[in-house]
Amino acid sequence: MDIINALLQGFATAISPANLLWCLVGCGLGTAVGVLPGIGPAVAVAMLLPITAKVDVTASMIFFAGIYYGAMYGGSTTSILLNTPGETASMVTAMEGNKMAKSGRAGAALATSAIGSFVAGTIATVIVTLFAPYVAEFAVKLGPPEYFLLMVLAFTTVSAVLGQSALRGMTSLFLGLAVGLVGMDQISGQARYTLGVPELLDGIEIVLVAVGLFAVAEVLYAALYEGRTAETQHSLSRVHMTGRDWKRSIPAWLRGTAIGAPFGCIPAGGTEIPTFLSYAAEKKLAKGQNLAEFGTKGAIEGVAGPEAANNATVTTALIPLLTLGIPTSNTTAILLGAFQNYGIQPGPQLFTNSAALVWALIASLYIGNVMLLILNLPMVGLWVKLLKIPKPQLYAGILIFATVGAYGMRQSAFDLVLLYAIGLVGVLMRRYDFPTAPVVVGMILGPLAEAQLRNAVSIGEGSAMVFLQRPMSVAMIVIILGVIALPPLARLIARGRRSAAG
Repeated sequence: MDIINALLQGFATAISPANLLWCLVGCGLGTAVGVLPGIGPAVAVAMLLPITAKVDVTASMIFFAGIYYGAMYGGSTTSILLNTPGETASMVTAMEGNKMAKSGRAGAALATSAIGSFVAGTIATVIVTLFAPYVAEFAVKLGPPEYFLLMVLAFTTVSAVLGQSALRGMTSLFLGLAVGLVGMDQISGQARYTLGVPELLDGIEIVLVAVGLFAVAEVLYAALYEGRTAETQHSLSRVHMTGRDWKRSIPAWLRGTAIGAPFGCIPAGGTEIPTFLSYAAEKKLAKGQNLAEFGTKGAIEGVAGPEAANNATVTTALIPLLTLGIPTSNTTAILLGAFQNYGIQPGPQLFTNSAALVWALIASLYIGNVMLLILNLPMVGLWVKLLKIPKPQLYAGILIFATVGAYGMRQSAFDLVLLYAIGLVGVLMRRYDFPTAPVVVGMILGPLAEAQLRNAVSIGEGSAMVFLQRPMSVAMIVIILGVIALPPLARLIARGRRSAAG
């Protein structure tokens, strides 16, 4: 009852006209930030940090929270319509969502994305409300061995389910791992694979690679092969979800939420792992006609599950921030800075010392989710009209969008050269049927996995036995072996049955 009373008091603060206005402005700005590639919520919050000097602490935090989860809603729009992920978290949405748009189901893809975000965000907010201290306590018990094996699980799952060939999937993954090693070594500080180019000392930007491989490659591929390949743009048959779409989306939303919620609490790669794991789970569970739609016409589960996982992760990332003062993403790290600007230190005492602020912030999550749904659903029909723009103008717009976004990150001409070089690599990968998503997964998680492996080996004093001495890491090893061994075993058993029947 204490929690319910505290939450009701939080709502009383959050629904004041000023706070509601800040929440609305944050949600609207966040949605715009999600749509634009290269900006991202972390950059937007960082640019707006100076307002903390002038604005009330509660209003300021509600505003930043609105930008934070609004960006996750907005990122899916350009992923689905233009194959241009606004955020790395939206890459998975682009894979099936863009194919749905090309087969005339853009409206259904946008609707399942918006509603899935709302469902996952609301469930995750309930988890934050009820279980914040308990979930944070469990997350702290995970160490480097568990984090490393978690990333290995992501590698094996992603390379197995993306693309027609596991070998091509692994090749793409290793290309991403190689790109992730460019720059300064995290521990020794030595430059690696920079070829003497000073701009590469900071590494290659993840958003640059994502936009290059998806958006620029899409445009260049169309320009090079237009007319030689079958026309993929069909008439826009539906703007809303059908009964069958609902039936397929609801379980995917719930599964995506269940996968994403725990990941928000652990510093193991942000939203990328849960969105890819959710996609893998949906593809494994699909059967018959639903499975046939993956990678061809676009499967609605491939949009619904990852979008739910993405939003659940983003929301539960507030648990370690508020209860332990541990940020698990770039944006939560900047939010931590915003708290400190007001002289507030998130941690175990925050719920006691600043209870009114915390519960107003949690209440604003519920309000913000409803606001975002109301903002996004009516816009579906308007967004779908983007696809009626003639192709030359649309592709020119995508290139301008991508170029401005890439240049805006570091104001570097070198980044533009890199963007188009990556785009050409993306064209080659598409031409020879290599999946592009594992490249970005390898690039994001490779450096994190390397750091956790080094930490784990240091804990074990050079012995690999450290991975077998902890129950959670042993469980992770068993799951990884299962992911690798079960598909070939299943094929062998099926072949044996067919030969016995024949």
